[in-house]
Amino acid sequence: MKKIQLLALFASTALFFSCSDTVVVENRPDQSATAPAISGYFKKNVLIEDYTGTWCGNCTRVAYAIEQVKEQTDNVVTVAIHNGNDPYHFPGIAPLKNLILPNSPLALPVSRLNRMNVWTFPEVSNTQEAIDLTSNNTTVGLAMNSTLSNGTIDLTVDVKFLDDYSDLKLVVYLMENGLVYQQFNYTNYYDGYLIPNFVHNHVLRVSMTDILGDAITGTTNGSTVSKTFSIPVPANIANANNISFAAFVVGADNKAINVREAHINEAQTFQINP
Repeated sequence: MKKIQLLALFASTALFFSCSDTVVVENRPDQSATAPAISGYFKKNVLIEDYTGTWCGNCTRVAYAIEQVKEQTDNVVTVAIHNGNDPYHFPGIAPLKNLILPNSPLALPVSRLNRMNVWTFPEVSNTQEAIDLTSNNTTVGLAMNSTLSNGTIDLTVDVKFLDDYSDLKLVVYLMENGLVYQQFNYTNYYDGYLIPNFVHNHVLRVSMTDILGDAITGTTNGSTVSKTFSIPVPANIANANNISFAAFVVGADNKAINVREAHINEAQTFQINP
């Protein structure tokens, strides 16, 4: 009799956990890179922050690796954060350096995936690491709308949630593309020791939020959080028509949950699966 009771208890317990697991699976999409798209969820992009310099001959290795990633996926957003004796030096780099390398000097090149993940050297041989951080399915989506009028930039960033989140921050970058300047090169990926007309894209010019992110609230299932910005065109911008933005949400661990890029005067909708 005791044996029957024990078997019955085991069966009911197994059923309980089985049902619980089913509920979890039903409410959490498969976010692996190869999972098929599920209707209603958002695309997940990977953020590549490239700490670089025009004077840094080995930095072209990371630049080439980024090109290889972009040949394999559209779900990638890159940011070039220049440092040192460089016309595009970003003066606010210190908080980022202290975040990713708190006890070490910033010896370029340095690259990070989703802000905190080290991109394994040599990056060119490890492009799959970046691709594996993309997905057809995630529960945080972003969309941006911007205008440029009379020297003023107006930007709205919308973040939509399909799950409950807490302790999130939003980071918004203003970048510039199409900057032509020399680049030292110690690699075989490009021709020449000094490339006189290298095109520098996604160059970080201004962080429109705190560079480590501004706290956002109301991040519950079904909600949309909107942040608006209005600034004059920064003095360091060579061509305002080449402005673009990167917006991303980071968790308490400072890792990017999702990221989106937009060009100036672009009106976006969420990257949602039909």
